[in-house]
Amino acid sequence: MLKWTALALVLGFFIDLLVGDPRWLYHPVRIIGKGISFLEAHFRRWFPKTQKGERIGGFLLVIFICAGSAAIPLAILYVAYKIHTLLGIGIETFFCYQMLAVKSLKQESMRVFEELEKGDLKGARYAVSMIVGRDTQSLDEVGVTKAAVETVAENTSDGIIAPLFYMAIGGPVLMFFYKGVNTMDSMVGYKNEKYLNFGRYAAKLDDILNYIPARISAWLMIAGAKLCGFDSKNAVKIFKRDRYNHASPNSAQTEAVMAGALDIQLAGNAYYFGKLCEKPTIGDAIRPVEKEDIPRANQLLYVSAALGTGIFAVIRLGIQGLITLL
Repeated sequence: MLKWTALALVLGFFIDLLVGDPRWLYHPVRIIGKGISFLEAHFRRWFPKTQKGERIGGFLLVIFICAGSAAIPLAILYVAYKIHTLLGIGIETFFCYQMLAVKSLKQESMRVFEELEKGDLKGARYAVSMIVGRDTQSLDEVGVTKAAVETVAENTSDGIIAPLFYMAIGGPVLMFFYKGVNTMDSMVGYKNEKYLNFGRYAAKLDDILNYIPARISAWLMIAGAKLCGFDSKNAVKIFKRDRYNHASPNSAQTEAVMAGALDIQLAGNAYYFGKLCEKPTIGDAIRPVEKEDIPRANQLLYVSAALGTGIFAVIRLGIQGLITLL
């Protein structure tokens, strides 16, 4: 079933660039999200509202979602390849395409830019609220721009490079497994009173699975910065200095490169659910943040994603060649 994964990876990437995520097409992540919500509601009812009870419920959530996220695409691919190789390749390509978010990430962030271009700060706040978890209603133009640039940087890893990495290693099954964990983290991985215990295992597993991809993403973005004509030397400098300026061991890896490449300062304090979260800054304010940094961030996103696709396709071919020899 992994014989054609390199081809499916490349085809899936190009389909994503062309099509993106049309709203009429029901996305698998939405199915995973509904499963998470369903199981969370039941586990919270079944287990006591104590630290131990919530952690047991959260642990079972991880087990069920990980198993389901991997087993369902595995079964579909197995049947498809049994019917015909071309059907299997088609399904594998479709799965890869659906797990990537290059065009949709660009489109959503560029909506923020378009609202800022029109001078509609309220519209820009709403647009950026669709792609970030922080409170946006009081952000000024600089704050809105920074939020959009930061989410492009972070999701270059979470939404593109990490899925490609796991696709190269274990095909769509491992790719879906990763997306199941990543979706859990985005829904229950908060360090607040509600999810501190229940989301503990999902958040930890997400940190583990993103550890290597986040660092690969950072170096791909540094190479991309060079190709785009951005400040690649400063990108390396800020990456080495500020890559751990975040509560997550992974999120600041790509944000640091983005800040350095664009010669701007990102991160800093932000409000989440009405509460101030004090966070260190990332990068140096060599120049002021401006709305044009959003399309610049997307340029770096596209180049980094293309580099990653090529490299991971070659890696997959190498793995397949090694398996064949053995």
